[in-house]
Amino acid sequence: MKQLLSTIILGCVTLCAQAQQGGQLPLAYQVENTGAAFAKPAMPAANELPVIKDLPDPLKGVNGFSDWARRRSEIAALIQHYGIGEKPAVKKENIKARMSGDTLIVDVTVNGQTLTLTSEIRYPKTGKAPYPLMIGSSMIALPRQLFEDRPIATMNFHEKQVNDYGQWGKHHERGEHNFDRLYPQLKDNGAYSEWAWGFSRLIDGLELLGPEITKIDTKHIGVTGCSYAGKMALYCGAFDERVALTIAQEPGGGGAAAWRYSHLQDSVENLDKTDYHWFLESQLENFHGDSVYQLPYDQHELCALVCPRALLLLGNPDYKWLADDAMLVSAKAAKKVWERFGIADRMGWSIVGGHGHCQLPECQWPEVLAFIDKFLLDKDTKTSDIRVYSKTLIK
Repeated sequence: MKQLLSTIILGCVTLCAQAQQGGQLPLAYQVENTGAAFAKPAMPAANELPVIKDLPDPLKGVNGFSDWARRRSEIAALIQHYGIGEKPAVKKENIKARMSGDTLIVDVTVNGQTLTLTSEIRYPKTGKAPYPLMIGSSMIALPRQLFEDRPIATMNFHEKQVNDYGQWGKHHERGEHNFDRLYPQLKDNGAYSEWAWGFSRLIDGLELLGPEITKIDTKHIGVTGCSYAGKMALYCGAFDERVALTIAQEPGGGGAAAWRYSHLQDSVENLDKTDYHWFLESQLENFHGDSVYQLPYDQHELCALVCPRALLLLGNPDYKWLADDAMLVSAKAAKKVWERFGIADRMGWSIVGGHGHCQLPECQWPEVLAFIDKFLLDKDTKTSDIRVYSKTLIK
């Protein structure tokens, strides 16, 4: 009886400690990668990897939040090695920034080559500087009305300045992009590692100039995008811990949807059918078909990289290609990480049909605004129960 009582008391103490810890965990960090100092895990050849039928455990070896930075760095290294390619770190002395009117200009010089990023900042008509900032990965597909009456600045990351691949129109091939001039040894990279790299350089520029010049509060930065840019937003937010809020809108396969689950579905963007300009070509070579079960991670762990920061996933089940059933599986698995640390209100999803692709219906506005207000404006809005999945219009 005494042993049972001791176990109950210990369990209560642990839960209370986690709840108290959750309220104290950072909403964003001042560095791009808190796990930069950790050694990379072993990277076996793909054919030597074990078969894992269930989703891999993102909390493997994690006993408390103090273990998360190490585990998070392991997952990030696996995703880069087997999935998208390396996102290289950049020394601050290799970056210069300036403003031309309301346009941020960032010059990144590596290996004697310079890449220039430009982006106009649109300042709000209300509130006082420094302002929170929402960055569109390529563009902000969320309705403009969500920002018009809020003291939030907006800007777009023009990803083609880094890697100009697009599914339509002319573009360079792998190894020929601006990023590749700086890093020729990374010519096999997929676009998502290169785009995430460029996105981080914009934040570097904002930090270098400071709020007196940019009028931006770098402690409250968000990123959002839709479709291929929804994937981009997820990778940008996952791989830069200075981002306080990530909203991935209809990201589809290669975004939040679990590869293992989409493999079992027809007519969806699974690992075999996605666009390989975005990923390492070796991902298809190594993990096609049933070999997907040897992938040492899955997309729920990409989502988990955002923790302890805020993540909202938006889906549209009317478009089967988006594999939203697989995204729901992934979302539920990822949320366990936030729950483990007592911060479940920082992660949610809303998957609702009845609208066009990348056209957020008004019924979802309150859910999106709750996350924007809470994590960019520090308002006390309720986000803990935002877990919506409606398939009423699926045929």
